[in-house]
Amino acid sequence: MKTAIDLFCGSGAVTWGLKDAGFNVIGAIDFDSTACATYRLNHPEVHLVEQDIKKVTPTIFSQTLDDVHVDLLVVCAPCQPFSNRNRKKSTDDDRLLLVLESLRFIEFLNPTILFFENVPNIGKSSAFYELEQRLIKLGYYVNPPQCVDAAELGVPQRRKRMILVGAKRNTLLQSVQDIKPYKKQTVFDAISDLPSPQICTPADDALHFARRHSALNIRRLQHIPHDGGCRESLPEDLQLSCHKKLAVKTNSFPDTYGRMKWDDVAPTLTTGCTDITKGRYAHPVQDRAITLREAARLQTFPDNYMFEGNSAQIANQIGNAVPPRMMARIAESLFKALSEEKMP
Repeated sequence: MKTAIDLFCGSGAVTWGLKDAGFNVIGAIDFDSTACATYRLNHPEVHLVEQDIKKVTPTIFSQTLDDVHVDLLVVCAPCQPFSNRNRKKSTDDDRLLLVLESLRFIEFLNPTILFFENVPNIGKSSAFYELEQRLIKLGYYVNPPQCVDAAELGVPQRRKRMILVGAKRNTLLQSVQDIKPYKKQTVFDAISDLPSPQICTPADDALHFARRHSALNIRRLQHIPHDGGCRESLPEDLQLSCHKKLAVKTNSFPDTYGRMKWDDVAPTLTTGCTDITKGRYAHPVQDRAITLREAARLQTFPDNYMFEGNSAQIANQIGNAVPPRMMARIAESLFKALSEEKMP
């Protein structure tokens, strides 16, 4: 049995992917109380530490380990400081240094393989450069950062991420360099079988309900063409004044009020994934935003995955998650490398 520990585990999407690939996840850390409640619902057997990682000493896992070696340590630190969507980037943001907190755990746990996941921009940060240098000093071989798109790994969503793999032995790195692409999954594949939801009143599925839109936003949606239409189709009297001002600029939130397209992948889901004012989160043909269930499916959470919290908290957990299927696909290659390696 190959073991893993999940730092910054959130609601447990990475742990689900690791378990699906065959890993025994024995420990996890996160400080968000609602996300941790969700984690416990779905992974009750894992030793979950609900604390700020900066205040946790690695020895907290001593009893959990009980002479068990950690094969894999996964580090998916909060990505907001590095995201292109963060219009208020600051070099003083304490979250920039969170990724470095993993070094204390790496030194103590001495895992065979390290896996880091974040947004592509993290590779340009000084904190990330420091991370690479210190990993080398700790005796790890480190692959160059690699950009992957979740859509190429069977996720019905366009989600570009940076991954970095480090290993105690160079032969392991060579085994995991090539991650094979998987068959494309579309929005249609993910959500077309779901029934039309009721407004604000869940029926059989507590996550499958439509949020209530204003009469004005319903009118806007009625003017946006089905299957991929965007706000450029709105008549002038329905255009927002802020959008008119942004029209002369490029890349100024062009996807707001846009519809998803059936035969394509969804856009990157964020914590605002059920809000048509936050991105291309309108249903392909129905005049509404996607539901929490539809968002969860586009992130590849299984329907039996349980969530704690109110609607906004669940949307945060879904939007912040690493797609479980993406993690499973990558973890499969890590598991295979660990299983097939021939020791000298």
